[in-house]
Amino acid sequence: MAGRALVLVEGHPGNGLRYIEAAQRLGLHPITFSADPAQYDYLAGEGIEAVRVDTESCTALIHECHRLRATYDIAGITGSEEAFYATVGKLCEHFSLPGPNPASIERCCDKFTQRQLLEEAGVPVPAYRVAANATEVEGFAAEIGLPVILKPAIGSGSSGVRLCRSASELGEHAAYLLGGKYVWRSSPRILVEEFAHGPHYRADVMGNEVICVSSADFDPPPHFVFRGAISPASLTDYEHKRIADISLSCLHALGLGWGPTNIELRWTKRGPVVIEVNPRLIGGTAPRRVQLAYGVDLVTEHIKLVIGEEWDLRKKTSNTAATRYLNPDRDGILDWIEGESRAAAVAGVADVKIYVKPRAMIVRKGDDRDTIGHVTAALPSRAQTEVALQRAVDLIGWSITPFPTVGEQE
Repeated sequence: MAGRALVLVEGHPGNGLRYIEAAQRLGLHPITFSADPAQYDYLAGEGIEAVRVDTESCTALIHECHRLRATYDIAGITGSEEAFYATVGKLCEHFSLPGPNPASIERCCDKFTQRQLLEEAGVPVPAYRVAANATEVEGFAAEIGLPVILKPAIGSGSSGVRLCRSASELGEHAAYLLGGKYVWRSSPRILVEEFAHGPHYRADVMGNEVICVSSADFDPPPHFVFRGAISPASLTDYEHKRIADISLSCLHALGLGWGPTNIELRWTKRGPVVIEVNPRLIGGTAPRRVQLAYGVDLVTEHIKLVIGEEWDLRKKTSNTAATRYLNPDRDGILDWIEGESRAAAVAGVADVKIYVKPRAMIVRKGDDRDTIGHVTAALPSRAQTEVALQRAVDLIGWSITPFPTVGEQE
């Protein structure tokens, strides 16, 4: 055997490289299965192996795993993309490897089914309905009362999610979702949901242990594009316990509790209300913030579980880690973006990353893809962290030339 391999089903723009590097540190050979490996820039790195395979086909994935076993000892199979996490569970079952329950994952990834199971278990959730057409959207919104949130029943990254505050906004977004412009991962079903007013929190859970509760805020509505996040959130002991208890109730209601889960909530007039349960490790900058705040590397510990080793979730540090996302305020051509090195030199700043290059086309979609970079800082106190973060963000600037209008083109 050439060594122990970790199979990753599809990559991830945020966590993919973290999984690659963590696997290598654990002495594993990471191999990414992808329908299009070229979509992940980090796979072009030296020594990073990728296999082109139809990741929508469990049969094709099983066949590829059998082929690899002639060369490698497959120590574990995992992934961080929600769309393929149930498939990961099925592969783990087939090869008798540790993994998530695929039936639980599939139920949880259907937001309507998830809402039903949570409600039946007495977990507080917003009022909701599921609609198949514009007429049902209008009727259900009237029952719940504006404002409401419209979102695809299956999806992630806030794709297709919008706050609708008026009948015209409701009709406009329903037409967008049902009119052929939105790309559905399943048959079109729209969740019509009460807008839960209040601060936004997220609980990062490993197994049955709440590791961190973070707070986050968004750019102005109607979309839900993250502006910033802080780990841990500033909470009283009572507030933290309420969020932790409800988070663990979600696991019980949905048949989860193996591996990572992240749970989004809002603290409303009636206390914490569950917005969404994601049965996977959160993407983006969250794992890095948890590591900076507590010294717990969620990616590494997840891989340990996947390969059958004992994980270590003990907190080793006590800092406040915060991220500010760099979000453009207009569409157009990025003329220039600068200040990355100056921002990185600020004391307390841990990460500065710019995702785009000059001359890139900026077309905002109202979801996680809108962000063009981020800055993360970590220091012992929240006040110190916020000062360092703002100082670094102020050193970064960019210019976007709007696309010409129809009249200007003539």
